[in-house]
Amino acid sequence: MLFNTWPFLIFMLVVLPVLLALRKTRLWLLWMLAASYFFYGWWNPYYLVVVLYTTAVVYVLAALMDRYPSDGRKRGFWLAVAIVCALAPLIFFKYARFIAANLNAVLSWLRVPARLADPAALMPPGFDYLLPIGISFYTFQSLGYLIDVYLGKTERERDIFRFANFVCFFPILMSGPIERAGHLLPQFRQFPAVRVQNFTDGASLFLVGLFKKLVLANYLALYVDHVYDSPQTFGAPALILATVAFAWQLYFDFGGYTDMARGVGKLMGFDLALNFNRPYLATGIGDFWRRWHISFSRWILDYIFMPLQMRWRERRALGTAAALVVTFLVSGVWHGAAWTFVIWGALHGLGLALTFELERSAFYRKRVPKVVKQFCVFVFVCFTWIFFRANSLPDAWLIVRRVFTAAWDDPQIPGLMLAAVALVWLYQCVCESKFRSVLQTGFVRVGLVVFMMLGLFLCASGGGAFIYFQF
Repeated sequence: MLFNTWPFLIFMLVVLPVLLALRKTRLWLLWMLAASYFFYGWWNPYYLVVVLYTTAVVYVLAALMDRYPSDGRKRGFWLAVAIVCALAPLIFFKYARFIAANLNAVLSWLRVPARLADPAALMPPGFDYLLPIGISFYTFQSLGYLIDVYLGKTERERDIFRFANFVCFFPILMSGPIERAGHLLPQFRQFPAVRVQNFTDGASLFLVGLFKKLVLANYLALYVDHVYDSPQTFGAPALILATVAFAWQLYFDFGGYTDMARGVGKLMGFDLALNFNRPYLATGIGDFWRRWHISFSRWILDYIFMPLQMRWRERRALGTAAALVVTFLVSGVWHGAAWTFVIWGALHGLGLALTFELERSAFYRKRVPKVVKQFCVFVFVCFTWIFFRANSLPDAWLIVRRVFTAAWDDPQIPGLMLAAVALVWLYQCVCESKFRSVLQTGFVRVGLVVFMMLGLFLCASGGGAFIYFQF
């Protein structure tokens, strides 16, 4: 069930009134849980098996871990067991085939006759070997909860229904944001306050997200898919333009989903984390990751980078660089079981490692013009998106090679596409300038709402799943 479809509208027209009617009883929590399970099961009822497994395993093993608050060894043991058990479905569904295929390739190269079986053969009859949508998101959210309980940053949730809602809260179930236990769990302890502003803010966020997805992202996808599906037939200008278009397509698609998720949450009175903050205005690679997929960036910073940096702190700059590379290799693998994602993560890790000290220097902060920094970061990020978007590793290398060597023939530039991106870029620049107050005036806000509604009415192109559903 997609946010941008009629079934979801009907779903919300049922869920929201009943939720409000039950607000003075404890049944609202059960209704919310039932709605989340129905929403997730709409895609494939078998997916519910995985989310129920994750909920039960994490809840029970967190309780076992919490029995030893002063015994670090036993507490650590149960944490390790919980992490392995929570990761098991993600590894099986997302990475088992990738691991098996690469090991079989190595065995073939070594001329070893034995081969690993296809993981799909291990599934019971009738259970399709499909990647459950959102599994990476609710798995990492559950892991964050486990680690926070272990470290004493949050108390273990003893109410199974509150915890189950935390794991599978339907607005964020598919593509985040990845919420922290300390932020989301307390919101399930009592019914949120009913305010008119929740409805207006929620509707505004949802409208913005819908416009980003249906008008901007889907329109850009037409050009991006056309070029990237047959890169060998296009020259350098078209490949560069398609890569830049994909950068914005991905931002509009994923950012649109997040806006809609936050809007749906706000309609029900829940505050969800900001996930994007004008990332293409970043003045450094580190700044980009403080603006792009913020909930995930903070997750890998807190749970991967910081522990590694502390462990390797004696090596100082070298230890920090190594921690950054390892952290973003994990980021690449998290995004997908393919070497293209591994290379994408490695490039970001290397970029951060090489510029970590530079971005903190007085020269870079004060002497390098802001627009130069923004341009360099955008070029780097767009280059890495080639590996993220390419259909295969050979295609990625082909695009990189043709960008630098193919003829500069006429790319048949779609002017409307460039105009749309330029307008969004200009709007975001104003948002970070001294003229930001102009955008807060009632005239401008109403004008933008009217413009987006007209755009949805006239230009909305199809539905289509969100890009990050595949992760």
